[in-house]
Amino acid sequence: MTGLIEIRNVTHAYVTDTGPLPVLNDLSLSIPEGGFVAVVGPSGCGKSTLTRLIAGLMKPDRGKVWLHGDIVTSPRSTVGMAFQNPVLLEWRSILKNVMLPLEIVPTRLTRREQEDRARKLLALVGLEGFEDKRPSELSGGMRQRASLCRALVHQPEVLILDEPFGALDAFTREDLWMTMHNLKAEEPFTGVMITHDLRESIFLADQVIVLSGRPATAQHVMDIPSAGPRVLDDLYTPEAADRLNVLRRQIEIAQGRAPANAETGE
Repeated sequence: MTGLIEIRNVTHAYVTDTGPLPVLNDLSLSIPEGGFVAVVGPSGCGKSTLTRLIAGLMKPDRGKVWLHGDIVTSPRSTVGMAFQNPVLLEWRSILKNVMLPLEIVPTRLTRREQEDRARKLLALVGLEGFEDKRPSELSGGMRQRASLCRALVHQPEVLILDEPFGALDAFTREDLWMTMHNLKAEEPFTGVMITHDLRESIFLADQVIVLSGRPATAQHVMDIPSAGPRVLDDLYTPEAADRLNVLRRQIEIAQGRAPANAETGE
């Protein structure tokens, strides 16, 4: 095993009334410890299925998923998840929403230490002073910040993000991209993000994986070199434009709108 997450020859289909619906086909990926991978592809190609397999919420029909050298067969406390809908509990304060995983996942932290950790994370994402507010009193972007804190409060090895910023306006989304970079610097984790936003993928990830049309396999892998902390201006460079053009063409190929031997710009 070379990566923290190893996906080897994974095939999976859903059972439907009309028969099996193949989703993933002989998919193999390796994600190094501390890496941040963005997974893109056509709608319905199996991106969310992939995250559920990594999280242990599902088992593949064939193939194996390993995490730290162990085969994933059930949900693991070392995995945190954040989704497009923050799903915060209205009857709990923001602080208590963030602390919720610590009531579920075994921890050696005292109650005071749990609260201190939650407060630290909220301060990191700009929510200091909002700890006692209810979710309905916060904007959509603020609720998503709280959701990220909740996903990280138990210090998971792996953070899975399933289109966490998809429902937000462009300005809020870009602001949260910078928040993600700050969080990863302060709270190291291995990230796997599902997104339909190609700009988001090249800004946040150090590797972008394009899944083919269903049943999906890894059609294209793009490494994003890092030259220090990223800023939004990085998205307006010739290099960024070239990467986006390659990814757009790969999506067209995955959708069947361009031949597989089409010029990619690489």
